[in-house]
Amino acid sequence: MFRSNWRLGHRFSILRGMATRTAPQIKDKIELSDAEVNLCNLLDEFTRHLETQDGIVTACRINGGWVRDKLLNYECNDVDICLADMMGVPFAERFVMFLSEKKDVPVHKVTKIESNPDQSKHLETARTTLFGIDLDFVNLRSEEYSEHSRIPTDVKFGTPLEDALRRDITINTLFYNVHTRTVEDFTEKGLDDLRNGIIRTPLPPLQTFRDDPLRVIRCVRFASRFGFAMTPELEDAARDQGIQEALSSKISRERIGEEFDKMMKAVDPLQAIQLIHGMSLYHSIFHLPTTIIDTASAAVAPAELSLVACTILYDLLLPSSSPGPRKFTTRPHPTLIAHANDRGTRARLFLSASLYSFAGVTYEDHKHKIHPLVEAVIREGLKLGNKNYYLDGVPALFDACRTTQGTPSERVAIGLALRHPKVHKPMSGSHWSLSLLFSLVCELVPLGYGEAAEECIRRYNAFTNRVQELGLDDLVDAKPLLNGNEVISALGGKPGPWTAVVLGKVVEWQLEHPSGDKDTCVAWLMEEQKSGRLNIEDLVKSSSGGKRVHAENKEGARKSKRTSWQ
Repeated sequence: MFRSNWRLGHRFSILRGMATRTAPQIKDKIELSDAEVNLCNLLDEFTRHLETQDGIVTACRINGGWVRDKLLNYECNDVDICLADMMGVPFAERFVMFLSEKKDVPVHKVTKIESNPDQSKHLETARTTLFGIDLDFVNLRSEEYSEHSRIPTDVKFGTPLEDALRRDITINTLFYNVHTRTVEDFTEKGLDDLRNGIIRTPLPPLQTFRDDPLRVIRCVRFASRFGFAMTPELEDAARDQGIQEALSSKISRERIGEEFDKMMKAVDPLQAIQLIHGMSLYHSIFHLPTTIIDTASAAVAPAELSLVACTILYDLLLPSSSPGPRKFTTRPHPTLIAHANDRGTRARLFLSASLYSFAGVTYEDHKHKIHPLVEAVIREGLKLGNKNYYLDGVPALFDACRTTQGTPSERVAIGLALRHPKVHKPMSGSHWSLSLLFSLVCELVPLGYGEAAEECIRRYNAFTNRVQELGLDDLVDAKPLLNGNEVISALGGKPGPWTAVVLGKVVEWQLEHPSGDKDTCVAWLMEEQKSGRLNIEDLVKSSSGGKRVHAENKEGARKSKRTSWQ
């Protein structure tokens, strides 16, 4: 059983209280850009043209995220246009023809997006681009769902109110009427909830979630994105066992992974994890098939430990200038957090921390190969694949954690440890400083807050200082002074895997002789061969049979084991 100084279940010692939330400032009216003014003018003109020329009566309303974001003074380049009593594809095709033939306005061809219920596309959508704005056209609709499926059993033309009521939350039900240039709030709750920072479903939350359980996760995403508070009724509905079972079994893992990816890339991924924990959604989101769970090497640790890891990571990443209390008095070395500020890297770190409960657990695949369970969560539970280097980068952070805990003090051993591909592999988004940072997070989880934790941070800071004092931070990406052909030229022999072993020794020599040049290195190699310390025949035998040895990694691992981190 995992032991920790944290008191499980005492969530208020971890969560940042929602009481500190401030109500958002929203605009009294939407201010259009020049491109948006032109778009609305053309849509209005075209609908009048349709009625006059073809007797087709329709109306255009922009809905959803664009309206919400414009009122919150955020930029949004995606415009969803809902049409009254007309399908999106025929409207868009006629609109594009009107622009090209009547107005001589350049516009992209219409792309038809087929309906795909598994991806929350219940009706076909028409897509084009005008004035640099991405446009989607679809009809106003109402939907009915069966008890056992999230795919609507009946979809038909609807009124603006019916269309608004079928949506996930009230702040996403707002319309902007392009003809009157006004915001329309048919639920009579959207504007007030936007002003007050409230996440609320337009219908009773159990009904909304039963129609589509994915909406639970969308509520979490929008609450964490904007710092809004959920209504108690919504939180209770999210905890409903039937809803959570449906979320695990009836929603495609790709859709869940997509929503979770957006949470991790948002400004406050910690709040998303807090909400997931508070509503007991952890195992519904990180759900794995029984074929994997049944072969797991151990039980998954309590979910709260993942929340602890995320909280620690959040605290360590706080800039020194940030106001408010800190969990730790000692701040991490600037180098440890220098590469953690870009959006993708932050997302990988928080996803890794959120999977802390799976650390150290493995499973056996159908070919009887052993893999870390973290890998299965990313590949099967969230279906994220290698987006944002998740599949490569996240398991690598856990591997690096095991590698760096016990990092040595001697120069060559430090250099080899930092160059280990599990610790430093920029091509997969892994940097040695990030590996050390995540290792620090993992070491802090069982320590809690106190002097032992402060000492742990100081130890990592001292090690990072030592890396810089030795100039090793600049050598982690250095190539060997010699290449394979130069090794063969100096030592003789035929090309083969043995040269990789020698190149590993060349790297060790470089680390020990930072001022050494190529000629000096060649002379050293030849002396090693002459003295018998380097025997080509033995190297050929040990590396024969097509088994290539990564000598640098092998030596780094061996030296790391026999030395301790001072």
